[in-house]
Amino acid sequence: MPDHPKYAPTQAEAEAAVRTLIQWAGDDPDREGLVDTPKRVAKSYKELFSGYQTDPREYLERTFDEVGGYDELVILKDIRVVSFCEHHMLPFLGKAHVGYLPSNRVVGISKLARVVHGLARRLQIQEKLTAEIAKAICDILQPKGVGVVIVSEHSCMTMRGVNTPGSRLTTSHLLGEVRDDPRTRQEFFDLVRSDDR
Repeated sequence: MPDHPKYAPTQAEAEAAVRTLIQWAGDDPDREGLVDTPKRVAKSYKELFSGYQTDPREYLERTFDEVGGYDELVILKDIRVVSFCEHHMLPFLGKAHVGYLPSNRVVGISKLARVVHGLARRLQIQEKLTAEIAKAICDILQPKGVGVVIVSEHSCMTMRGVNTPGSRLTTSHLLGEVRDDPRTRQEFFDLVRSDDR
């Protein structure tokens, strides 16, 4: 879990900060449509940043040793990513594709999604998020290799600044044989790019 500040603001202080932002934007936080907005924003932020309340790596600790000799890539594709850019606090939304080459144990596939969700629910940059997911899988499962690809659209690019709707950022992080063995690397990227539907 990341280091937390020594002082955690109260719910009332968080709501007051939202009221200040509403006023700064030029509106009246006491008008009917906005009177409950500070409470709603604080509640939604608690959910959107829930990754600070847990250690997503713990999801990977329950593994299965009975793999029946399976030693090929395991890939879970199209895991929804909802995160917030740490530079502008605007969302980036996309999909993660996570794979690993087991050594002698596997993990339930829902746990891979939970790791992605848990690490994404923090202020992030996509590059760091991609590497954190790969490192968590590598550290806990100790597979022969790991590959993670994330493709997402960043609101800080599409809603403001250069205003380029439809632009997507792709990041990848490869470890072990997925990085070092050209055939395994190619197989990982081919499987990630394939459309199985």
